[in-house]
Amino acid sequence: MKVIGFKTSLPISNPKSFIEVETEKHLPTNRDLLVRVEAISVNPVDYKIRQGSLKDKVQDIPKIIGWDAVGVVEMVGDNVSLFKKGDKVWYAGDITRSGSNQEYQLVDERIVGFAPTISNEDSAALPLTSLTAYELFIDRMRLSKERDENKSILIVGGAGGVGSIAIQLAKKILGLTVIATASRKESINWCKKMGADYVVNHKNLVENVNNLGFETVDIIVDFVDLNQYWEAFAKLIKPQGQIGSISDPTQPINLRLLKSKSVSFYWELMFTRSMFQTKDMIAQHHILNKVADWFNKGMLQSTVGRVLTGFTVSNLREAHEQLESRTTIGKIVIKF
Repeated sequence: MKVIGFKTSLPISNPKSFIEVETEKHLPTNRDLLVRVEAISVNPVDYKIRQGSLKDKVQDIPKIIGWDAVGVVEMVGDNVSLFKKGDKVWYAGDITRSGSNQEYQLVDERIVGFAPTISNEDSAALPLTSLTAYELFIDRMRLSKERDENKSILIVGGAGGVGSIAIQLAKKILGLTVIATASRKESINWCKKMGADYVVNHKNLVENVNNLGFETVDIIVDFVDLNQYWEAFAKLIKPQGQIGSISDPTQPINLRLLKSKSVSFYWELMFTRSMFQTKDMIAQHHILNKVADWFNKGMLQSTVGRVLTGFTVSNLREAHEQLESRTTIGKIVIKF
């Protein structure tokens, strides 16, 4: 089977930043599925790991990344109970294992769901970001429509992959009043298409949110840079409000700024359950099935922004180059 990986961390402009090799298919054991991959998408975590995981070293076997896939179950392990051969599935995978940049992938059934009935391209754009937004909102922050409907939420990074699905979950599932950040005409229009009630420029964030008529907001989620916006968040958050983030701060965060308002703070990493084999690891199976049902019913729309046809080195390099520019709107999908 064909796999595309890298043996050392190189700039994406280098022709050898990705290489194609042929390997044998692995047989699934225990609770693993062997999935024939039909489409994948790329996420910021992909290029961050490509840039840093093999810096200043070279390994003999290519490292395979990629954490979004839709495909068909080819074989199942001895202890698999949730799926059978021929099932159409989708998943984000496990950061501690080989990723989806290969024709056949082994993945634990507990973090796999039945794919929605939308196209492969639309489906492939969604697992990692849907899991991230759902876990942050519902598992971590414990938001619900019954308790939180009509509350205000500020989503920083609304046009990105996670922001695009977060806007939809916040508006269409939780019934929140959504303020998203975007700066370019294309990204502003995208946020409105996803369902944002308001879109503001991330520059002068406090002033721009205040100018909408919101002195404070109930909830803030950061999908960009916690260090850059932390003081603005502390000013904008309502007393007893909630702040959540998925970003990787390069400097310490001063939580004391939240104390006088008794504000709660939440981290979200989609890989936590699989990385630590938590007792509730199977929750991702149930989340993916629930989200698939929402898409099947037309309650949510895909966040795919661009589709590249062909599982090739050039397409992977192009996808990474676009992501690294930090101007991507929605998700970039590669159709096999």
